Amino acid sequence: MQIWVDADACPGVIKEILFRAAKRTAISLTLVANHAMRIPPGCGARLLQVPSGFDVADKEIVRRVAEGDLVVTADVPLAAEVIARGCRVLTPRGERLTPENIGARLGMRDFMDSLRSSGIDTGGPSAMNSANRQAFANELDRWLAARPAREEPAAGDE
Repeated sequence: MQIWVDADACPGVIKEILFRAAKRTAISLTLVANHAMRIPPGCGARLLQVPSGFDVADKEIVRRVAEGDLVVTADVPLAAEVIARGCRVLTPRGERLTPENIGARLGMRDFMDSLRSSGIDTGGPSAMNSANRQAFANELDRWLAARPAREEPAAGDE
């Protein structure tokens, strides 16, 4: 199991939480983005830089994920695709997207998109706040605690 991050739009404060978690738990953490970004040394994370273009990073994440992986994204269509592949999804605001709620989220996204296309100003999401950061950290910790323990080598197998 590993963590994949749709990193182009992921807030820096959320990436910092992920870097600390990767260092603490030694879980594989991959940030996928179409531009270079800083990754702190020693945290075990890696950057997978993809070419610029519409949904290039999303397609790369979908291509590489495996069942049980965690994907961090606010992109609802990407979330729907990886959920269909058996992945868990956590938004940067700490919301879990699941097979049970992704259909409603897709419907709302499409509805808001049609409003914007007709010229209606729908505003945008509220600014990230400390409650969002705490919700994300709590949900990440729950996922990390629930994953299967790594097998240790048997005595004499080293």
